[in-house]
Amino acid sequence: MDLEEDWMSDEPAGESADVDLLEPEESEPESVYVTLHRVRRLVLASIDDPYTLDHFRQPTLNALIVRPLVDRLYETQNIAIGKAQSPVMFESKPKDGRAKMPSSTVYCLLANRVFFLKSQSGLATQSVNRARSILCELVATRVIRRFHEDNPGNDGLLLLAQILVEGFDPFDGAPHEVEREGRDPQWPVQSRGGYERKLTALELAILSESKAFISSAACQRLVEAVHVGKVVYTPLSFMDILPDHYKHRPIQLYDPRESRILNHRRLIVPRIRALIEMAQFMALVFLYVMTMTNQQAAFNRWELAFAVYTAGWVLQEFASVIEHGWELHSQSLWSFLDVSFAAIYGAYLFARTYDLFAGRLPNGYGLHILCVAAPILLTRIAFNLMPHNIVFISLHAMMRDFTLLTFLAVWCFLGFLLALLWLYDADQAERTPRPSSSSPPPAWPTVGKWLLWIWFGLDGTGIAESTRFNVVLGPALMIAFAFLGNTLFLTILVAILTNTFSHIVTNEAAEIRFRRTVLTFEGVKSDSLFSYPPPFNLVAVLAVLPLKFIISPRFFHTINVAIIRVLNGPLLIAISILERRRLWASENKGPRRSGIFGWHFTGFSPHGDIQAVFTAPLPDEVALRIDLLDPVDDVPVLEDDVMSTLSGDVSRSRLRRPKLLGVRREYPRARPRRRSPLRFQV
Repeated sequence: MDLEEDWMSDEPAGESADVDLLEPEESEPESVYVTLHRVRRLVLASIDDPYTLDHFRQPTLNALIVRPLVDRLYETQNIAIGKAQSPVMFESKPKDGRAKMPSSTVYCLLANRVFFLKSQSGLATQSVNRARSILCELVATRVIRRFHEDNPGNDGLLLLAQILVEGFDPFDGAPHEVEREGRDPQWPVQSRGGYERKLTALELAILSESKAFISSAACQRLVEAVHVGKVVYTPLSFMDILPDHYKHRPIQLYDPRESRILNHRRLIVPRIRALIEMAQFMALVFLYVMTMTNQQAAFNRWELAFAVYTAGWVLQEFASVIEHGWELHSQSLWSFLDVSFAAIYGAYLFARTYDLFAGRLPNGYGLHILCVAAPILLTRIAFNLMPHNIVFISLHAMMRDFTLLTFLAVWCFLGFLLALLWLYDADQAERTPRPSSSSPPPAWPTVGKWLLWIWFGLDGTGIAESTRFNVVLGPALMIAFAFLGNTLFLTILVAILTNTFSHIVTNEAAEIRFRRTVLTFEGVKSDSLFSYPPPFNLVAVLAVLPLKFIISPRFFHTINVAIIRVLNGPLLIAISILERRRLWASENKGPRRSGIFGWHFTGFSPHGDIQAVFTAPLPDEVALRIDLLDPVDDVPVLEDDVMSTLSGDVSRSRLRRPKLLGVRREYPRARPRRRSPLRFQV
């Protein structure tokens, strides 16, 4: 055996091959780098054919491929500890007394899915890599489901948070040469005290559009806890405009009664953040309406307020884009509307600067450009009010297909435009000397207008005027453009958009959960710039950011937090009072009696008994009778019982049956009444 130990070897150097292997609980934790390539090797060895999701869900492939991978990757419970990982992970320990650490298995599965999706360039392996990415998502969904089922309560919720929102470094555990060669070409990152270059499993799930994984009960449980602020953590980001990373708090459960009143971290809770952003956007719309209403004034104060406030709002949107990159930010429902409005605002500033020097402030060119923003702003309000509406979700998805097809149509449009212009020049060159009765050549805007009218089917002037270019080729080009643009292109466009809409409607629940997860993940902001409401964020960039290069990080953190608490003081007090008295009050109090004088009013519905029969207390004798009629051990649960008959092992459904028996004990109990033993005789 070589004296030098191989970093991928399972046997340390200098020991015999018959050494006793340690159990998974006692072994050294595998690094993220090793687990990444281990998962990739298992997936590559498992399939080499273009399967689909329906194929993997069939009993045969489920027993031969999916479930063995899940058992192998879950039973080992691979533990990954980052180089600068905080030792404080949980506030409480599990029953066995050992503190659990986050598993990197789900992260590595989703990272492999991202890799396989981006490796579809070759036609030979495109469908196979697609199948491998589907397998990674399916196995990750099964693994996170087992973590969810085997770890109930708050400890299980914290474990899910550690798996999904804790950052992992893909090069953690890699040799130094590999890390140096792989990371040198990348963009430099900001210093975060050991948490640089880390990504979360939830971010990879959004990036790879793993909608089945995100729709799972385990993932949605964590998303809901993060959305309401029950689970709090320090988010990771790619780049911050106003970074303040002096403190990195571990993932923990939030208790408002143990928190301080002016807790500035509550400003990045997604539910609260959504309300704040909605209020800020409504203020922007109000200033916009007042500006356009008073556009004839010589000095419009509303316009000045709108320009300054919108500059702060655009800066905030720019910070959202660079925080996690455009690829993830584009998954937001109204991202294309924000980018469009930012472009219009930029054009408005340039035109308004020209108006200022030209002395045309009242009713200038800048205000004319600003009028175009009205449809975008009103549409944005509708998106904010109904973010989970399937129509708006479909519109967001169809915009990508529509943009691509429109680009191709414009490309062909320019080709026909150039062909007609050059054809006219060539035809006129042959007619020498030029007859005095010939008409002047049509300008390119006129030719473009004719083609545009033909494209939309509004007018056929271009076909009638086509003989001016050439007697034969002119009408041929115009008729060909009419067929391609008005008939073929529109047919393809309608077919593609219909297919996209039908696919989204078919998976409506998954699409809604995916968009809600995107909003929740983006709502947890890392940049402290978001704690400054517009236009105070402009002042923060100009006045507070330079202090970071002068004073110590601790003193900068103190000044930054103090300013944030002063600016948001009334809001933070209202949030603290509301959470202490309302939102978490139901968890600390017993069940409340509803109704008047103990009466429970169920309404005038004739179907109220259906709801009442399941909520009424279940007597012990009835529960015992049900157990005698149908023992749970003899009832097949899920599809694993059928698979266990084929593979000869013990199914996990049978292992879960004690939990089903435990669920029966959670029914409300009524005081047992005396009944005759003959009442339930068969």
